[in-house]
Amino acid sequence: MNPSAHPPLYLLVAVSSFFLGTVFDPQGEATSSASSNPPVESVKLEVHGSPDKFFAEDTPAAEPFQNVDLPERPSRDSSPPNVPATPVLKTQHGEVGIFTEDNSWNQDISSLPVHRQSDTWIRSISESKGLHPDFGEVWNGVPNGIPFVVVPADQPKVAVKFEYDDESDPGPYPIPPAVPIEGGPNAPFESDRHIIMIDPRKKLLYELFQAIPDPVTGWRAGSGAIFDLSSDELRPDGWTSADAAGLPIFPGLVRYEEVAAGEIRHALRFTVERTQRAYIHPARHFASRHTDANLPPMGLRVRLRADYDIQGFPRSAQVILVTLKKYGMLLADNGSNWFVSGVPDSRWDDSELATLKRVRGRDLECVLTGPLKKERRP
Repeated sequence: MNPSAHPPLYLLVAVSSFFLGTVFDPQGEATSSASSNPPVESVKLEVHGSPDKFFAEDTPAAEPFQNVDLPERPSRDSSPPNVPATPVLKTQHGEVGIFTEDNSWNQDISSLPVHRQSDTWIRSISESKGLHPDFGEVWNGVPNGIPFVVVPADQPKVAVKFEYDDESDPGPYPIPPAVPIEGGPNAPFESDRHIIMIDPRKKLLYELFQAIPDPVTGWRAGSGAIFDLSSDELRPDGWTSADAAGLPIFPGLVRYEEVAAGEIRHALRFTVERTQRAYIHPARHFASRHTDANLPPMGLRVRLRADYDIQGFPRSAQVILVTLKKYGMLLADNGSNWFVSGVPDSRWDDSELATLKRVRGRDLECVLTGPLKKERRP
């Protein structure tokens, strides 16, 4: 799990004490490329990444999501013909596309030129350190990764009080009982504690950073954002989201069902320890005091070199590596170097995912997707 890269969320001692006994115990130029809301009645939810066994017994747990006819391990068959052009999430409440074909997350960047700062930025992150799948089965007793929950259109909404309310969407947010939280319900208050909710019928994505149950307001959070999944509209320039770069989190997560189907049709989310005070479209926000141009900016797009040989990797890892060649990954937050985000799932084979660590920083390259934006926000 990555430590939080946002400024810490200061909580009242009384609030933290209140929850210690509850289930909710504590978010260019280029060169050529060589290669506490009341319970609801019988609301059926799809919970991804937080099985019932991680909830307290006295809490109404949401029903875990079950895929139908999904192989236990990724199939070696090729992708089916005539697949949709955009990523699609299939749920019991219907299918929902994850943004449009033209959205930055969904664009093929395999032919884009290498950024002239590529070598410098790769060195500043690490040439020798390998990719790290920051997702899998279970880590430290909780689901490993960033979970999400699918909610019905009539899910009751609750108010959320934000620390950064001037850059947060006020809501309210459809937070169900026993909502899965990144790191589990007992995750430290200062950790990311992301909460992600998707309403497929209204095509809305809700995301919260450092979400904490509050006995007075219902919920508190560092920041929050609501995205229309049918639109490519960005957040206001200079605004954060539930992620430091002002981007949505969900579109960049590796999901088991995508890998099992043999294809991921979007870029991935990743983190690095140190970034510069700048960002590149589609990012809208920086999260650094450093003006050193040798550090990577938020929104940086990185891809796996085209000549990197992926033979010898297990099929599940190959699917992810092909994605990194075609769609790459977007720098979205400060955290551990080369950590790639995904959804926890008991069907992941952690030993297969661990083979991704053989891919080193030197095997990656930064591509040119737009100019740096450095000016100070008003």
